[in-house]
Amino acid sequence: MAVGKNIVFKIIFIPVIFVIGVFTLINFLPKEDDGAKSESFIESLKGDETKASPFPFEDLTIPYLAKREYKSALGSLNEVSRNSNYTSYLTGYDSDGFRINGLLTIPNVIDPQGDRRKYPAVIFIHGYIAPAQYKTLVNYASYVDYLAKNGFVVFKIDLRGHADSEGEPGGAYYSSDYIIDVLNARAALASSDFVNADKVGLWGHSMAGNVVFRSLAAKGDIPAAVIWAGAVYSYEDFQQFSINDDSYRPPDTNAERARKRRELFNTYGEFSADSDFWQKVPATNYLNNIKGAIQIHHAANDDVVDINYSRNLSSILDKTSIPHELYEYTSGGHNLTGDSFNLAMQRTVDFFREHLR
Repeated sequence: MAVGKNIVFKIIFIPVIFVIGVFTLINFLPKEDDGAKSESFIESLKGDETKASPFPFEDLTIPYLAKREYKSALGSLNEVSRNSNYTSYLTGYDSDGFRINGLLTIPNVIDPQGDRRKYPAVIFIHGYIAPAQYKTLVNYASYVDYLAKNGFVVFKIDLRGHADSEGEPGGAYYSSDYIIDVLNARAALASSDFVNADKVGLWGHSMAGNVVFRSLAAKGDIPAAVIWAGAVYSYEDFQQFSINDDSYRPPDTNAERARKRRELFNTYGEFSADSDFWQKVPATNYLNNIKGAIQIHHAANDDVVDINYSRNLSSILDKTSIPHELYEYTSGGHNLTGDSFNLAMQRTVDFFREHLR
């Protein structure tokens, strides 16, 4: 009799459990809400494979910079000077909630109909200068003047934490803050009524070589970029050539920047080409993104940034279809002064004329 009761119990109990399980599963399935279909239960279990989960320091990677949006607009233009070729203004724009300021020059030439032209433009990114010493109207004034008097809108932005720009200076090589500032400046210029949105190029000096090149990899439709005495492209070059540039490890009065850098290295270690994370940082791993032309200038006697940074980058670009050219100078140092300056500036102007018009 005990065996018989056992059989009856199984016959009754197992179907009941099955029915309860099915009822629970049906109630767990997503239902239509307000006429909008939810994802199926199975699909929700799979997850969205097109969206990678955020990971520490994702914002340092090229894929992150490429997928995010850049939207901004210029603030009011406050005239500071005028000459026969162009008018200079102080203005600003929003970048990640910070107001980034800069010096903007606009050519005085107008259309025969009396309308303001849609000018080609160059975003000018400064090299490392101690943020407390950087001055908007002083630093790189001769560079801006040379470009401006040749018919370009020039926007020399004060990277965050410099002069009156808000935010903290993040550094070039282990932060994407400056790249975000550059790409938001591009969006701001493109939204103006006096710039041809398809003809905005980049110019960078020293640490800005890295900023310019990573900006190109993030937004490959930038038509032209010029780099003077730049550094750090593959990040392996950093290990090979070293650098005498305070933008790498300045006196860290900025405790937050120092903390973030320690956290980065504690999380992923120093750069390694074998690291899944570090592979996503160098622009040289995303050359297929770049559609514009690149011009590079470097003096052999540069005692701050080794000329081999530029030679190495040029050799990498030689293996691609990216239009590029490297100009070397026997003298001029890190800032390409003297005769080298005039020659390099004229080559820069000619290059932008070719690719921005």
